[in-house]
Amino acid sequence: MEKRLYSIRGATCCENTKDSIISSVGELCKTLFARNNVSSEDLVNIQFTVTDDLDCLNPATALRNFDTGIDTSATALFCAQEPNVQGMMPKTVRVMVTCYLPAGTKLLPVYLNGTDRLRPDWRS
Repeated sequence: MEKRLYSIRGATCCENTKDSIISSVGELCKTLFARNNVSSEDLVNIQFTVTDDLDCLNPATALRNFDTGIDTSATALFCAQEPNVQGMMPKTVRVMVTCYLPAGTKLLPVYLNGTDRLRPDWRS
């Protein structure tokens, strides 16, 4: 089976507490992995951005503290602050998962906890 490199996007909103960030980021990644049949071996890296009002915990640490059902311990994780833009959605974590999947795979982005407003064209 031929595989190619893909990037799958998603986002979630959460409260500025460690527990909320862990559960929201964990559920986002768990859902994204499951919907897209991503395995540990498929993962290349995971990039997060976070709005400046979420400063209790970075999303990479949150992911490392949640059981998504697949092992992400050998996956490169990267976090950055989302650019501050007027009218932006507050308390938001965005993710881009880069992975190998079978060629021709239809990607299923995941937008949770109100973030589907960010990409109404991708609502499932």
